[in-house]
Amino acid sequence: MTFLRESHIVFRRQIRMNLRNPAWVVIGVLQPVLYLVLFGPLLSPLVAQFPGGTDNPYTFLVPGLLVQLGMFGAMFAGFSLIGEWREGVIEAERVTPASRTALLAGRLMRDLLQLFVQALILVLLGWAMGMRGSVIGVIVGIVITLLIGGACAAASNALALTTKSEDVMAPVINMVLMPVLLLSGILLPMTLGPAWLQRLSDFMPFRWIVDGVRDTFGGDIATMAVLWSVLAAAVLAALGTWWGTSVFRKENA
Repeated sequence: MTFLRESHIVFRRQIRMNLRNPAWVVIGVLQPVLYLVLFGPLLSPLVAQFPGGTDNPYTFLVPGLLVQLGMFGAMFAGFSLIGEWREGVIEAERVTPASRTALLAGRLMRDLLQLFVQALILVLLGWAMGMRGSVIGVIVGIVITLLIGGACAAASNALALTTKSEDVMAPVINMVLMPVLLLSGILLPMTLGPAWLQRLSDFMPFRWIVDGVRDTFGGDIATMAVLWSVLAAAVLAALGTWWGTSVFRKENA
């Protein structure tokens, strides 16, 4: 109960900061929305060639953008932590008796709530533009996205406390996320690429996650792709949380 209370205190403070300056929430959802509005129509003449048998470009695109939102939106969460460290907030929290894990958990709760709101906006906009999807499948897809978001947010916070510099953190994130974006099949299926590129993407866990979320949106929840997607998301979430917690404990030792 003490851990939950401490996490909730941190969460409330972070939420108040977001409400005073909601720019990050808007920026986080703006990129996938622009892809949806500007890139979606370009897929209309191509979607018949995609695997899965769908003829709706938004049914194909929205699940990928959902995973992209979980990755890109959450990976930039650590930038606010650098600002807090520079202003002495982290140092002030260090002298409190609060659990060091609760300092991270409260921030992750804020990040997951923000991601959930952004995901709802993206899905509702997709439905408004003609996406067809199973309601239960969409819910499962959002849950998988939250797992990925938790993993990326924890890793982002850990990276922020490790680098303590936006100038170092930004290129590192871009260097990691760019090949992930290209090899995970978010925008176009990897089956359209050459054989060597497909084989390379087979080792990308985020491709398994994207494929699984697309299956859930189509109503196929009990498939191997969904199973691998959930397993990959759970493992990444566990690793990200472990790394974030470890860095927070060392920083506050």
